[in-house]
Amino acid sequence: MTTEAPQRDHLAGDDPRLKKEFGTIGLLFTAIGSIIGSGWLFSSLHASEQAGPAAIISWVAGTIMFAFIGLSYAELGVMFPRSGGVARYPHYAWGSFASFSMGWVTWLACAAVASVEVSAVLTYASSYVHWLENDNATLKPAGLVIAILIMALFVLVNYFGVRWFARINNVLVWWKLAMIVLVIVAVTVSAFHASNFSLDTTDGNGFAPYGLKSAFEAIPAAGIAFSFLGWRQGIELAGETDNPRRNVPLTLIGSVLICGVLYILLQVAFIGAQDPGALRQHGWHDVGSLIQTGTDAGNFSPLATLATVLGMSWLAGLLYADAFISPGDTGLIYTSVTARMSYAMGRNRNAPAILAKVNDNGVPWPSLILAWIVGCVFFLPFPSWQALVGIVTSLTVLSFGSGAIALLTFRKQIPDQERPYRQPWVWVVAPLALLSTNLIMYWAGWDQVWKMMIAVAIGYVLLVIFTVTDTNKRAPRLDFKHGWWVLVWFAGITLVSYLGSYSGTAGVDAGEANVYGFNGGVLANIVLTIVVLAVAWYCQLPGERVQEILDETEHEEPLEPPVAL
Repeated sequence: MTTEAPQRDHLAGDDPRLKKEFGTIGLLFTAIGSIIGSGWLFSSLHASEQAGPAAIISWVAGTIMFAFIGLSYAELGVMFPRSGGVARYPHYAWGSFASFSMGWVTWLACAAVASVEVSAVLTYASSYVHWLENDNATLKPAGLVIAILIMALFVLVNYFGVRWFARINNVLVWWKLAMIVLVIVAVTVSAFHASNFSLDTTDGNGFAPYGLKSAFEAIPAAGIAFSFLGWRQGIELAGETDNPRRNVPLTLIGSVLICGVLYILLQVAFIGAQDPGALRQHGWHDVGSLIQTGTDAGNFSPLATLATVLGMSWLAGLLYADAFISPGDTGLIYTSVTARMSYAMGRNRNAPAILAKVNDNGVPWPSLILAWIVGCVFFLPFPSWQALVGIVTSLTVLSFGSGAIALLTFRKQIPDQERPYRQPWVWVVAPLALLSTNLIMYWAGWDQVWKMMIAVAIGYVLLVIFTVTDTNKRAPRLDFKHGWWVLVWFAGITLVSYLGSYSGTAGVDAGEANVYGFNGGVLANIVLTIVVLAVAWYCQLPGERVQEILDETEHEEPLEPPVAL
């Protein structure tokens, strides 16, 4: 054995049994595979219904915003290639309270995604296998058993290590990329009406029939933001790639740009394929009903139904098959990521130590089991796919914002730390990344924000229980003195949302005060961004303490002995 591999393990600051199995393509394809899940099968329809042709603006804006968010993590992911990095960077910058706050919301969101994707698979399947779901889209007992078994399959594949996982994922991602390109080309060639992009309809005229407000509201509400969340895998699995300096920035930016271009082209093809005469009569709000053929399948797979209407039954068949493959692959990936998040919290010592146990295959297996158990809980009669997507998106985007702030504070806290990749224009990129995070949550609407804050409060209750009942004295000092800024941020998000004009999916009676309009909402979020940056900068840990934490994690021995298979 050469000395190079142990040196990389040491610098990772992780359990040395985590394997460095992800190469350039493996890590990039993990992010792309995570991005391309069930979202692309729904979002073109939902965005068109909400914004008309201006849905193209929604996708362009979403791509730019997530590119800024990804850029804010590129330097961090190379400087500290830690598994579960989104939860660990706040730990280094502000201590345990901030890291738990970010880790909790991230873990909860990740745990739900795998269940959402499995639910999507079974929803498509119920069009043919009617004993899987009830009429209200909740699972029947037999469907629940199938869902639990699919989740168990995700755990089994992940249990046997990153190499198995990466090989399976690479094949599935090639399929998913080919399917999106095929749909774009086939639909565009079959039917493309350029007049649709400036059409006057009964409920609105021109390119933006419902105004720019609806175009931006579609980013979280129509599943556009949800469709980009997978870029994070370049960070969560950074401790398991062989060349972080090259692979992490390439994955963070490459996955967003590649998928963004494909999504924009797909939206253009979808809009151009609609019947202009029907649109004039019914408008964009009813575009979903216009493409249905009278079967239940139209409710679940708009692209497949559109292919059927256009006379391409062969493409519809491939899309129904992809309705199993795309969500299934994303569920597989998020099972892995959820385990890495609870592993990171275990390493941070603000979660039970058992979650950081790693087997000989380099897999945090107790965290995998926990991901399976919690994922199965989400199969209970919860709301619809779109409603779950809203809360998952809000929670996940909330966790992203801390990276932009940590990027700035690390420049002062540890200026001499080696930075193999140094992000240029950092005082432009980081504030724009945090502003993008705040705006996406604001556009999600009050109905989503108050639910998100309840989930955050539940996490703090669990933190108190863990701290009080910790008999082994593993729980770290909470560092509330340096972490209280997150409460300012959460309170600010809540206040700005309540006073704003966005009600998300709940409609005008959601309870928001509507003090300011579209421009006022943007200005309010700019002010919030400045305040949060200032308070977080003030609260940062001293550089000496940051170095102590880094030394503790980099020299930490495995928390448990290897477990034989």
